[in-house]
Amino acid sequence: MLQERIPDFSKFVEPDRVRKEVYTDAGVFEREMERIHETLWIYCGHESQVPKAGDYYAVQLGRQPMLMVRGPEGKVHVLYNRCPHRGNMMCGDRHGNTGEFFRCSYHAWTFHHDGRLRNIPMMESGYQGTRYGRDNPECSMKRAARVESYRGFVFASLAKDGPTLKEFLGASLVAFDDMCDRAPEGEVEIVPNCFRIIQHSNWKIFLENQLDALHPSVTHQSTGRAAHEVEKMIEKKTGKAPLSYHMLSAFATVTIDKWDNFQTINHPQGHCILTGYMGLRPKDPDTLKYEKTLIKAYGQKRMEEILGVNIHHVLIYPGLSVQSPLQQLRAVRPLGVDRTLTEIWHFRLKGAPEAIYRRSLAYYNLVNSPATVVNADDLENFWKCHQGLSSDGGDWVSFARHFGRDIEKDGVVESGPGMGTSEAPMRNQMKAWARYMGNGK
Repeated sequence: MLQERIPDFSKFVEPDRVRKEVYTDAGVFEREMERIHETLWIYCGHESQVPKAGDYYAVQLGRQPMLMVRGPEGKVHVLYNRCPHRGNMMCGDRHGNTGEFFRCSYHAWTFHHDGRLRNIPMMESGYQGTRYGRDNPECSMKRAARVESYRGFVFASLAKDGPTLKEFLGASLVAFDDMCDRAPEGEVEIVPNCFRIIQHSNWKIFLENQLDALHPSVTHQSTGRAAHEVEKMIEKKTGKAPLSYHMLSAFATVTIDKWDNFQTINHPQGHCILTGYMGLRPKDPDTLKYEKTLIKAYGQKRMEEILGVNIHHVLIYPGLSVQSPLQQLRAVRPLGVDRTLTEIWHFRLKGAPEAIYRRSLAYYNLVNSPATVVNADDLENFWKCHQGLSSDGGDWVSFARHFGRDIEKDGVVESGPGMGTSEAPMRNQMKAWARYMGNGK
């Protein structure tokens, strides 16, 4: 057994490097599911995905198929997608509405929206004298041990003990505050379509890439350079270039030294905040109209505070990447040691002008869509990384860039001044990984 062969997972992780087995060993992956993805707080979805009683959305937490469902009292529940009778999945569709109750398609056992048993066919005659009936909690659909929501974002933990959601999220709460505060009504609502990508690589490779401030100017340079050339050509002809081209040209015009002006703030839970917001706040009529809407809702001072939040990206370990200024997030669902599903969601700022939604939608389609060359660049690198790690070409993965120059205070690690491209986020994630794998909270 892997646990006998390698009893101490911390030996996989050194301060500036990790063993390749962390990414390639199927036994390590199974332990990760148990100790991390089926223990920590994992993002399920947004409350606006299930607006009416009986609405449900299927979601994978670790290895567990789950259902996020809205009850008649308005509460959102998270249940295992399994009938307690013979194990049939309660819902086979990704989303829908159950009506007034869940009904198993196999033998018609029915359940309330919170999972409680409603009725078993022939309960009085067929199950008399058996252990099965309303008084047995095993006859109800099993619930996630803990479910909490913050500003409409629903998380669940399959472990009965542990920190509260707010305690776990800590400073990374700013991701949801920043997104919701940008809405004149203080709330966001989900855009129903979702991009789904299966990456043929380990889930941690994706997470590490999200806060890797060095790679954009390298990996995406060809995309940025082409967009920049077209942008300049249009500007020369018309006097003004469309903002959408700047979303892509920035990958070439924001050079490596400029990325070093960013900063990463790394927290003990494995979370990380990348500061240095590349804001889309030009002085065009659409932006000015949006600012007036915010001033009406919050006042001039608060509007400036909201739009001045200095965040580019927030990574919430172990499975969420949030770009709050652009109202998008990516949820990571590991499927196997070399297969990872990422769900890319987009949100609308309630009360904001339509043009502001269209602007963020353009970024969603141009940068985060599976059809873009930006995403294709990343996906190729993820696959190539996993293939190389699976070879005998070396045993270690290096996270040594700016190692020894981090600034630590009260358990929080910041990259040093002018070191935004530091691999501090990767070091921090793996330090948290080793602790979680050792069953530490």
